[in-house]
Amino acid sequence: MPKYEPIVGRYVEVTVGGAIALKVAADYQSEQTGIVGLESTAYAPGRYNDFLHHPAIHGGELVASYTAGLNAPSSPAVAKRENWRYYSPGGPGVDAGGVHYYSFDWGAREDIKRIDARKCKVSLLTGEYDYSCTPAMTEAVAESLPGCRMTIMKGMGHFPMVENYPVFRPFLLPELAYMAG
Repeated sequence: MPKYEPIVGRYVEVTVGGAIALKVAADYQSEQTGIVGLESTAYAPGRYNDFLHHPAIHGGELVASYTAGLNAPSSPAVAKRENWRYYSPGGPGVDAGGVHYYSFDWGAREDIKRIDARKCKVSLLTGEYDYSCTPAMTEAVAESLPGCRMTIMKGMGHFPMVENYPVFRPFLLPELAYMAG
């Protein structure tokens, strides 16, 4: 199995955004007020799929279809299709690299031990239908961060900002106000 390494600063796949937020909080907590992690987990094994970079399969269509399943059933169809389109044009190896990194190379279990939620506020939001970063995975992070705020977003999947922004917004705004206050 090839090892893929994302180029920090030039490429961060959307899949790892909530996870990277934890790393940023650990490494730069004295330089920011706080973070809002969407679908944040400290470890996500089992996501990699060898077919993402297989010569007989279009990896972009495979990952787009996989990510479509991460949307909540109640999300509008037009938003689900938009999410599918975001992932479908991925070039050979792009999504395979990001998912490989997320499944095998990355982990913040040690990093989150360094986060002081009094110094850098932490709010975690995870969709109830997310089976990539499950609510239980986010709850495990929250349990290890005293002072952390966590909400399981009812009616949301893995891509709340895309799949149903009007439903996501009421979850996000209080956390942004908390960061500002």
